[in-house]
Amino acid sequence: MAKSSSLNVRVVEGRALPAKDVSGSSDPYCLVKVDDEVVARTATVWRSLGPFWGEEYTVHLPLDFHQLAFYVLDEDTVGHDDIIGKISLSREAITADPRGIDSWINLSRVDPDAEVQGEICLSVQMLEDGRGRCLRCHVLQARDLAPRDISGTSDPFARVFWGSQSLETSTIKKTRFPHWDEVLELREMPGAPSPLRVELWDWDMVGKNDFLGMVEFSPKTLQQKPPNGWFRLLPFPRAEEDSGRNLGALRVKVRLIEDRVLPSQCYQPLVELLMESVLGPAEEDTASPLALLEELTLGDCRQDLATKLVKLFLGRGLAGPFLDYLTRREVARTMDPNTLFRSNSLASKSMEQFMKLVGMPYLHEVLKPMISRVFEEKKYMELDPCKMDLGRTRRISFKGAPSEEQMRETSLGLLTGYLGPIVDAIVGSVGRCPPAMRLAFKQLHRRVKERFPEPEHQAVQSIGNLGQQLGQGKELWMAPLHPFLLQSVSRVRDFLDRLVDVDGDEEAGVPARALFPPSAIVREGYLLKRKEEPAGLATRFAFKKRYVWLSGETLSFSKSPEWQTRHSIPVSHIRAVERVDEGAFQLPHVMQVVTQDGAGALHTTYLQCKNVNELNQWLSALRKASAPNPDKLAACHPGAFRSARWTCCLQAERSAAGCSRTHSAVTLGDWSDPLDPDAEAQTVYRQLLLGRDQLRLKLLEDSNMDTALEADTGACPEVLARQRAAAARLLEVLADLDRAHEEFQQQERGKAALGPLGL
Repeated sequence: MAKSSSLNVRVVEGRALPAKDVSGSSDPYCLVKVDDEVVARTATVWRSLGPFWGEEYTVHLPLDFHQLAFYVLDEDTVGHDDIIGKISLSREAITADPRGIDSWINLSRVDPDAEVQGEICLSVQMLEDGRGRCLRCHVLQARDLAPRDISGTSDPFARVFWGSQSLETSTIKKTRFPHWDEVLELREMPGAPSPLRVELWDWDMVGKNDFLGMVEFSPKTLQQKPPNGWFRLLPFPRAEEDSGRNLGALRVKVRLIEDRVLPSQCYQPLVELLMESVLGPAEEDTASPLALLEELTLGDCRQDLATKLVKLFLGRGLAGPFLDYLTRREVARTMDPNTLFRSNSLASKSMEQFMKLVGMPYLHEVLKPMISRVFEEKKYMELDPCKMDLGRTRRISFKGAPSEEQMRETSLGLLTGYLGPIVDAIVGSVGRCPPAMRLAFKQLHRRVKERFPEPEHQAVQSIGNLGQQLGQGKELWMAPLHPFLLQSVSRVRDFLDRLVDVDGDEEAGVPARALFPPSAIVREGYLLKRKEEPAGLATRFAFKKRYVWLSGETLSFSKSPEWQTRHSIPVSHIRAVERVDEGAFQLPHVMQVVTQDGAGALHTTYLQCKNVNELNQWLSALRKASAPNPDKLAACHPGAFRSARWTCCLQAERSAAGCSRTHSAVTLGDWSDPLDPDAEAQTVYRQLLLGRDQLRLKLLEDSNMDTALEADTGACPEVLARQRAAAARLLEVLADLDRAHEEFQQQERGKAALGPLGL
């Protein structure tokens, strides 16, 4: 039984944040950390004490994660960014409510003594001789400690307490990965049994030492099961702190989804029921198992369910029939054509997710050149007088502040200059649109035309009433753009008509193992690349700008996108993809790709990204691409081998075992996630479990109630009978899956009881 864990996070907004700038405002952004590793950074909201972000992330996690934290910072152009406050959510707090967390939470002060991270490796023995009991604490090593010094490292030592006695290890200078391998022995003193506490400190020549974390073990633990292994460092226990001042609040939505995924054969009956729903006669649409599933699913769960169903049907080559089934149901129950797909229905959510999953590469291919140009040119544009910053142009050009009218004219010229090529790219992209999308749009067009054939609904039939709403909205300051938009309406309408003019009525029905072929590029862009051992170059100059492509087969490098010569690394050779400590090269946002050649030797390629979000996206993409690879490394070095030693753990052997755990399970959820039919079927099973009671009620409805139900719902007795039959089949499948889950859990409990050696 495989296990999966994912965290859905939405950073919504902040309120009443303190002013950090002399202007009386702040420029806030938010960092999201999982167990002290940054997984996301929001955009900066300039000059706001009540910022709105509305950014969502899905993070796939290892099952043993402990804490989620949000740090709110004020971005500064010069110097370090100011920390405003933080929120910490333990795994237990997140899972306390199955629906997760959706609330305002007050920010707390960031206390350096509470900002601990990392683990310590200990082996403890309780011995007894003629002089009494003795505790022998073998302090082996620690890893991933917090950097306390300006160099980005620490000078750690351990202090061991037992009763009234204490002993210290030696201090290891300039490392976050110390190796002590020291044995400390303490004698038991008269009195009640005492706990064992091991504290880690950063030694400072001037001032007080900095706390790095601690672990503590009760007398009962010491007696029954003395510690032996790696233990997570914790902050000093303290009462709920009062910052003494209002730091504002953050609204977040967090939900942890943990699943135990069964073998494929267990889900086969459920999958077959879903497939029958879309392949059956149209007159049975309202009484199919899939119709019941939609009826049971609450609005806030439909997006996740829609994503999984779209992937499930894509994997079977039946995404077209699935979307057509949902469209038939949506159109049949719609009275006003202007409200089509406006509701939070499974049809609207599924079409949205289908376009994201299938159309994202197409979207990137068509719009990326112009979007990249906008970001590279960094020209200020604003038509909204409420948001217009007249001083911004002065700071950029040093020619004095323009008038509001001048700013509007300049912005209008820039916007139309960008919009022209964007519209050209869109209307000229019909041939590049994925065939599956064009067929889905054609089916949608046909169903709407069949349902609303009247002449007055011609606008709906032609897929849009473009241009008819201009000037009627609330954003009247957009009026200067109306002439350009009106000129483009006929071109866009023609584009939409050509989009649905495609041969073929349905997909081939061939099952797909992945959303895209292995050769498809999943990520590309400029990065700075460093060879493992550059000869005769200073650290910074050893990084060369290269254009990088990643597919499911290769990681390729070239001097530019047009350059013919490429150097490639087979994805199958990748053994680890990890962050690199900033101190290794005195550079931020560096990652390493560790590969293994045919002779078994390991090689490392270092890549520097522009910012933390780009770093996380490349880490995630590379980890997903290399996920099926065997012999992945469990540990690696987060530093570099320079000057005959590793910068992280100071070991002198290049072949020394890695000092930090790898994080191959930590990835960001996005459109490029691989198809996983078992995990997708498990999500459907979990959703059906929530509606099991409603299914039972539907099954228990007897024929005497059919007349009343027919009057209330308009459903004929035959439809109601088919619904009861579908409910019975779903309940039967649920019972089988319940038994399968229980059997596998019993097997796991049995293995755990036997111990690691199976004895």
